[in-house]
Amino acid sequence: MTQADLDIRPVTLDEAGELLTLRRAAFVTEAQQYGDPHIPPLVQTLEELSEDLQADGVITLGGWYGHRMVGSIRVLVEGAKATLGRFAVAPDLQGLGFGTQMLLAILPYLPDGIEEVWVFTGRDSVQNLALYAKHGYEHQHDQTAGDLTYAFLRKTLGETDA
Repeated sequence: MTQADLDIRPVTLDEAGELLTLRRAAFVTEAQQYGDPHIPPLVQTLEELSEDLQADGVITLGGWYGHRMVGSIRVLVEGAKATLGRFAVAPDLQGLGFGTQMLLAILPYLPDGIEEVWVFTGRDSVQNLALYAKHGYEHQHDQTAGDLTYAFLRKTLGETDA
């Protein structure tokens, strides 16, 4: 599989069901790791997801391998800040580089003026933290929400990133 094999583009409203299915499959392992079956990606409804796809300031990219959506990433744009979330890769394809391709694909979709990109993940999600660190995201702080503790990482964009 090469980068040319993955078609990355904005997710349409017609693809919301496929996106919901991908996210649920991808986040089951995260829920199991933290012992919480009620993490937000697993309880979001199709209606809520559809509303999110149409929301101002939200960019949702999907990655297709052939006709199958195998990855997705959501970006919330607020002023000069972009926050990544709901980053998902199909469980059977994790570790093959699709996540890296999705992470790198967001930059051209960001509007002008974005100075920093934030991402958060479970504090104990070692593979996620390693991926972000490899691509220039630096740990800033941890924040607890209910029983989960999230690590927040930031990447400052420079001339070469935009």
